[in-house]
This record gives sequence, C-alpha cells and structure tokens, in this order.
Amino acid sequence: MDNEKYTILIVDDDPEILRLVGDILRNQGFDVEQAMSGRDMNDVLQRVKPDAVVLDMMLPGEDGLSICRRLRADDTLPILFLSARGDEVDRVVGLEIGADDYIVKPFAPREFVARIRALLRRSRLDRQPAYSRRFAFDGFLADLDARQLYTEEGRVVMLTSAEFDLFSCFVLRPRRVLSREQILDWTNRDPSNPLQDRRVDILIGRLRKKLAAAHPESNLITTVRNSGYLFTARVKQVG
Repeated sequence: MDNEKYTILIVDDDPEILRLVGDILRNQGFDVEQAMSGRDMNDVLQRVKPDAVVLDMMLPGEDGLSICRRLRADDTLPILFLSARGDEVDRVVGLEIGADDYIVKPFAPREFVARIRALLRRSRLDRQPAYSRRFAFDGFLADLDARQLYTEEGRVVMLTSAEFDLFSCFVLRPRRVLSREQILDWTNRDPSNPLQDRRVDILIGRLRKKLAAAHPESNLITTVRNSGYLFTARVKQVG
C-alpha cells in the first residue's frame, strides 16, 4: 500500500482468533496490538493510537456494539466487525452504530487483508495532494484532501471513513441524481453484493443525521424515488 507502518488493534476474547488474525496481519507487514475485552482495549489505547480496529461483536462484559458506539462517539478510527453472527440484521446493526465494514467468521485471509487495506486507504487518502479540493456550500466547508468537514463557524463535523467517502461522492457530483450502483462504484464497493444496497441506505441515514445536527436547517440529501439520491446544495470550489 505504501511504506508506512500501520498498527491494527484486534479485540476478541478467543485466543485462537487473536493468534490467527495477528499472524495474518503480521505476515502482511502490519504491527498488531491485541485485547480480549473492552477494559483491555482501554489499556492499549492509553499507550497506542492504532490505525484501525478489528472488533468482535460478542465479548464478555462490554460487548462489541457498545465498544463501537463508544469509539465512534469522538473518533473517526476505522472499525471492522469480525463476528460469527452473519445474519443481515446483525450486519445492519453493526453498520448503523458506526462500523465501517463487517466480515463473518470463518473468513478468507486474503479477503480479510483486502478489507483492512481498503479501510486504511480510505482513511489516509491524498496526504499531500497536487491541488486543493476545498468546497463551500450551505453553511459548510469541506476539505476533501484533509478529509475534514467544517461548519461555517469552524466546528468539525466528525465523519467516519465510510461516511466521508459517501459525502465526497456527493460533493463532487452536486445536483445530480446518483443511483446506489453508482455510489457503490465510486466508493469502491461491490455493487453485486445484495447487502451493499442496504449499506448505502444506512450510511445515507447516518450522514443526514450528522449534517442536520451540525446545521439544523440543512436538507442536503434527498431521496429520488426509484432513482437514488440527490445532493441539493450549490457547491463552490474555494481556495
């Protein structure tokens, strides 16, 4: 991916999963931190800032859903759920509370590593861009290269990596109806996966809530029946 060393935190109460996932990631050049509970994870986070978290949904004490909510409350750290629970409901719940991706045990190591790399790419895009991509619209300022969204008062609107990918897709194509298939294609998702349509809807809902919380009068994303979604703002590129 690049020459930078990435650290992945694995949170799982199964020693065999910790060993297996840890070995897979180390063999691909990642640094690995491990925790068997939310309390152990807190201790790790006191000394290490990981680049992504692999999180089991079913943990003793504080479960993975609660941990995900807590992490997501004040951080955009990429989170991948690794769970034995593969029902669509479980996937949807995981994504709705803020996870960036979800993979079911048992898993194919190559797919797992590919998902991790995709999360990291999306969270570290274009650190030194050749030109500025800053846009103003309806009380917001978006810096796509820094991957930051601000209100006109300068407050940061915290978006997850997946939410910012979706947001960027709209900002670069304003006042144009985008189908789910187009959105999945432009955000590097697999349009052939039937669960991905639901994923787009979940991310749209999360993004709408955050934009409305930051600017209550805004209604930037509308649903166009049987067609997709429309970003209604007039977007202006700024220096």
